[in-house]
Amino acid sequence: MERYSGFSLFKHAFSHHENWQKAWHSPAPKPSYDVVIVGGGGHGLATAYYLAKQHGITRVAVLEKGYLGGGNTGRNTTIVRSNYLWDEAARLYDHSLSLWQGLSQELNYNVMFSQRGVLNVGHNLQDMRDIERRVNANRLNGIDAEVLDTKAVKELVPIINDSPNIRYPVHGASWQASGGVARHDAVAWGYARAANSLGVDLIQQCEVTGIRRQAGAVVGVETNLGFIAAAKVACVVAGSSGVMAAHADIRLPLESYPLQALVSEPIKPVLDTVVMSNAVHAYVSQSDKGDLVIGAGIDTYNGYGQRGSFQIIEHTVSAICELFPVFSRVRMNRSWGGVVDISPDACPIISKTMIKGLYFNCGWGTGGFKATPGSGHVFAHTIAKDQAHPIAAPFNLDRFNTGHLIDEHGAAAVAH
Repeated sequence: MERYSGFSLFKHAFSHHENWQKAWHSPAPKPSYDVVIVGGGGHGLATAYYLAKQHGITRVAVLEKGYLGGGNTGRNTTIVRSNYLWDEAARLYDHSLSLWQGLSQELNYNVMFSQRGVLNVGHNLQDMRDIERRVNANRLNGIDAEVLDTKAVKELVPIINDSPNIRYPVHGASWQASGGVARHDAVAWGYARAANSLGVDLIQQCEVTGIRRQAGAVVGVETNLGFIAAAKVACVVAGSSGVMAAHADIRLPLESYPLQALVSEPIKPVLDTVVMSNAVHAYVSQSDKGDLVIGAGIDTYNGYGQRGSFQIIEHTVSAICELFPVFSRVRMNRSWGGVVDISPDACPIISKTMIKGLYFNCGWGTGGFKATPGSGHVFAHTIAKDQAHPIAAPFNLDRFNTGHLIDEHGAAAVAH
């Protein structure tokens, strides 16, 4: 099979897609689609792929206002795990993890999924009690999980500072051996190429400016390239879901925040697993290129800026350097921010709306990347059947009216 990289891949794909070429270069109206997906990130591209692959719906267009995978998909720390506390979240993330394990073969594209394990470190007695509770819940749900003491953590990560006298002493950790990392842009390109090969149109530089409705149902979207007719519209625009919902006169229970991360200069391999700290919301792994990938927490203010407050990065770096003194002389290469939307219970919304043919997938907070395959899989089912996939059913919009919240605040081993 021929190989393509970067935009040459899509230039090749589009040049062989006769229908799209005609629609783009002729003055004729844009083609009518069965489904228009707004958002060309990992979740949107995965949804398009599973619509075509699993449900035979190939009259699909993915609209992206920038370039594919250029939003939060390309602005995250690539961690994959499923050790969530509540049953509903655990099922969703473990479903995703099972798809990750065969994704490179499924897409015939190396997404560089590396099951190197994930440590969630505890720094005090309450942390360890929470870890034991979560590990027990994981085991009841068939998820691999283990409680480690300080000695076991040190054996796994020899460079960690296990002194009892530091600001955040390591009292132990939870360990999920099946967790790990993947290559964020490879996931986007893999799903994009696979979806395009099944007939899905991938339209970049296409910003949606409105959602057109008639008689209580969607009929298409307004874009900077003109009107695009569609029987169904699925919005997967992390960080901007509230803005998109406003086009349909819907107000979603979401707040958007900047979420920061950084990478160091490349160094020789010293860390072969993922280490996360809930207490300071700092987590670190080492990529195959050698750079340290370090994640921070969300800012305390709402906003859509793709950068955040300096004190968040400063606090994260100081905590990482205390846990790993060897990193104190490593230089930072670059930092960035993504924009995440968070629901009141820190769990996603995967749901159809009161408007016929309109669907939303949003509210992932800090958990979006790891859920990419599972999210796309269950969302595609929800769109195709106009009925929630059993795994997605607890994440519908109605829960905010009924009070059946899931509430993974803190319980997910991450301090949203």
